[in-house]
Order: sequence, then structure tokens, then C-alpha cells
Amino acid sequence: MSSSKRNSFLFVILAIGLVVLFFVNISYGAIQIPTADIYNSLTGGHASKTTWEYIIINYRLPKAITAILVGAGLSISGLLMQTLFRNPLAGPYVLGLSSGASLGVAFVILGAGLLPSFLSTLITSPYGIVLASTIGSSLVLLAVLAVSQKLRDTMAILIVGLMFGSFTSAFVGVLTYFSSAEQLQKFTFWSMGNLGNLSWTSIGLLTFCVIVGILISIFSIKPLNALLLGENYARSMGLNFKRTRNIIILATSILAGSITAFAGPIAFVGLAVPHIAKLVFQTSNHAVLFWSTLLFGAAILLLCDVLTQLPGLEVMLPINAITSIIGAPIVIWLLVRKQKMIA
Repeated sequence: MSSSKRNSFLFVILAIGLVVLFFVNISYGAIQIPTADIYNSLTGGHASKTTWEYIIINYRLPKAITAILVGAGLSISGLLMQTLFRNPLAGPYVLGLSSGASLGVAFVILGAGLLPSFLSTLITSPYGIVLASTIGSSLVLLAVLAVSQKLRDTMAILIVGLMFGSFTSAFVGVLTYFSSAEQLQKFTFWSMGNLGNLSWTSIGLLTFCVIVGILISIFSIKPLNALLLGENYARSMGLNFKRTRNIIILATSILAGSITAFAGPIAFVGLAVPHIAKLVFQTSNHAVLFWSTLLFGAAILLLCDVLTQLPGLEVMLPINAITSIIGAPIVIWLLVRKQKMIA
């Protein structure tokens, strides 16, 4: 089988798997909902029980859509960062955006006790936390972009991003030290990530941000292939490296920043999914990797969200726990398998 036919076959399998996981994600939970009822609810019909239809439209469907958006967005931003920095350990939060968002949320949650009660209630609402997270990640982005204009070395930008992350993490540490147990618990819950509890308005805003980030990323597909052989080679091919670098950083910031604002810092996905796509499709061509990474990211986070629900119980595990527990062994197994095939 030729590589193009093999890739087409894999894409079909991925697309089918994504659709199946989408329905499984909506069906699975404390209350099992038949697939036929889900299909009827989503196509304008009615489920056999009114309560099922309410659960589907108001809880399960928003969570499944959020999982798709978050998985696809973080996976694409991880691919962009790994190619730009030519570092397999680079992820969507390598520029310090997650730490900036955490600092903004920490100021709101951990510092709310210093404000009057009515103002404290206002800023610790879901929209207040989203706004604080957005402001925090945006300030770090602006700082990184400002510094990047003065640096020619891409690896120096990576170090700057890590330093910004350490700097903001230090402030978060100081705030947590002086916070109450209740405030720490609320901040800890946010830091574990959450795909649920988003209103349709919030999902609309998140969808807009992810689409914009992905559209910007699409223009980087050809430059990313040139960057695989290094900056000097890319420049010799006539690539405006500084412009391309800024576009990639902007796309990653929009994706990672907006996702962190609405869903919290989701671990593992952006780091590991690009490696999974590369190992499965066995290519470094970003015209293939881009779309395979996007589909893999959406499918894997849907699967992880299903696994957060303990069978027969209403208790749900944090999404970050599942992404790391399930994902890390898979990546290790794939890498070991690849080495055996090379040997």
C-alpha cells in the first residue's frame, strides 16, 4: 500500500473513531443514555425521556464539544512549538502562558479575601476567573513577543518563556502560602482542569478563539516543513523567519491562552499527541501531521473524558489525572515499539 493510500485509510479510521467517541462520551456517565436517544436529540427529535434530553443538551453535549476544541487546539499548538524550537519536549505552555494564566487566577481566587464581599463574589465568578486567566496569559504573551523582537536565536525565546513561567510561578507560590484552605482548594480544582460547566456563550467564545488559532496555524504548514532542517535552511529557501516565528507564537498563544482561560491548564495532550501522530502516520510532512494531530487530539481528549467517570458512581476524576495516567504509558510504549522496529 502506498503512503498516500495508507494515510487516507488512517484518516478515515481516525474520523470514524472520533465520531464513535463523541457518541460514547455523551452516552457514558452516571446515567447511561442510549445512542438512539442521543441521535434523536441532536437531529431535532426528542429522546424517550425528557430528563435525558435535558442532560444531553445542557451537560453532555457542551462537555463533548469542549473536549474536541481543547484536544484539537492544544495538540496543534504543541506541534507548532515542537517544530519551531526543534525540541520534542516543547509543549503549548512552554512560553509561560499557563503560568501567566495561573497567576491571574491566583490573584482572583487567593486574593479575593482582601476585597469587600460583593466584589469578591463578582470576580470569583466563572466569568471573572476566565477574564483573570485571559489577562494573565495575555500579559505574558506581550512580554514574550516584546523580548522576541530583540532576539535572533529561537532557543533564547524558549529560555525566556521558561523564565517567565518560573517568575509567575514564584508569585503564585507566595499567594498560596498566605491563603486559606478554602481558597487553596478552589485554586487546586481550577489547576486540575475542567471540561464541564461551560455555558453555550462560553463555548461560542472558545470555538471562535480555537478556529482563529487554527486558521492562523494553517498558513504555517509550509514554513514548518522548512523549519525541520533548521533556521539557516529556512532562510536560504527565502522564508521570512522572524515573521513566521511571530505567526507561530501568536497562533499558539491564542490557542493555549483561550483554552487555559476556559478549561484550565490541561496537561499531557499538547506534549504527547504530536508524537503519537508522527509515530502512527510515520511522516514529518506537516500537511499530514497537522490534520492527524488535530484529529488525534480531539479523539484522545474525548476518550480521557470518558475515563474520568468512575463506573457506576457519580464521582468524577480530574481530567489532568487521566490525561497523564493514560497518556504517558502510551507514548512510552509507542517510542519503545518504534526503536524495536528500527533495530
